[in-house]
Amino acid sequence: MSKIVLKNVNKYFGKNHVLKDLDLTIEDGEFMTLLGPSGCGKTTTLRVIAGLEQPQSGAMYIGDKEIINVTEALYKPPGERDLNLVFQSYALWPHMTVYQNVAFGLETKKVSKSETKTRVENVLKRLQIHEYIERYPAELSGGQQQRVAIARAIVTEPKILLLDEPLSNLDARLRIEMRSELKRLHQELKTTVIYVTHDQTEALTMSTRIATYFNGVLVQVDTPVNLYKNPSTLEVADFVGNPSINFIDATAELVGGKLMVSSILGSMEFPDDTFTECMPTSSSSFPCVIAIRPEQVALRIKKGMFEGTVYSSMPAGSETLVHVKVGETILLAKKLGLVDFEPNQKIWATISPNTTNVYDKESGLLIKRATA
Repeated sequence: MSKIVLKNVNKYFGKNHVLKDLDLTIEDGEFMTLLGPSGCGKTTTLRVIAGLEQPQSGAMYIGDKEIINVTEALYKPPGERDLNLVFQSYALWPHMTVYQNVAFGLETKKVSKSETKTRVENVLKRLQIHEYIERYPAELSGGQQQRVAIARAIVTEPKILLLDEPLSNLDARLRIEMRSELKRLHQELKTTVIYVTHDQTEALTMSTRIATYFNGVLVQVDTPVNLYKNPSTLEVADFVGNPSINFIDATAELVGGKLMVSSILGSMEFPDDTFTECMPTSSSSFPCVIAIRPEQVALRIKKGMFEGTVYSSMPAGSETLVHVKVGETILLAKKLGLVDFEPNQKIWATISPNTTNVYDKESGLLIKRATA
């Protein structure tokens, strides 16, 4: 079993409180991505799991084994955690060939030469780099070096694989290819993978679950679909999604068990089965924020829910991004395919209440979830 449990973990660097009362469970065989902006604590979490950093409080378990217990000064060394780490910089030995780099971990474990050869060749074939087996790192492209680093990490068949922003040095095309390779490898190996990134596209496309951090606090742990559809806070909603989500200031009121929301887009009504536990109980009106994904704004030439004018239109091949001005508010809409709108053209837009999130403006917490 390679289930990982972190309990009440706190980590400081001097006076800087980097991890704040972190509680996180990573299930056996899961692909968990730690997501957030730079400096939020995701890499520190990875280093605590790896044994490269010691927290000032808390505990950690891998399977049924206690790995960290700060109260009892227990810190199992990295070599006893049955995990491998792939660094952002690849960290390949320049004086060794691809074969020697990948075989190194097996040789330190005293695996026989024949088995080492078989396992190295198998993993290089799986990652489609067997033809480079006698080359040195300097003779490889960035993508090929990355595959060697991953091959070296998985050839020893660790229970846990830690990946620290491994694709950030690659160009856009290679990143897409490597996302596919990593997802396929996870499905084949059934290894527990913990992946650190600030790229939410990587997180959404590869993960089974995503842990989202801000300023050292774990804000939301959820599946990619739920994280995208129902971010728990305004901060998460603003961070996850490309292009960015639309925010519209509004006023809300509970009337007869329903939420009535008024904004520049008009009035919208939401039933109580879409409410979260953060819904205010007061019957008086309160400020809120409507959040709408660009792809949920349906544009049409004929009459719709509300009228606006085209502020700008940006065809991008497979999709067209359109900024629509409604009063003094500008909404971003995403329309599939190439569509040619003229500046200042009158246009109508429609938004479905089922795809809309509503947040309490004061707390920033989700109070009405999307249902479609």
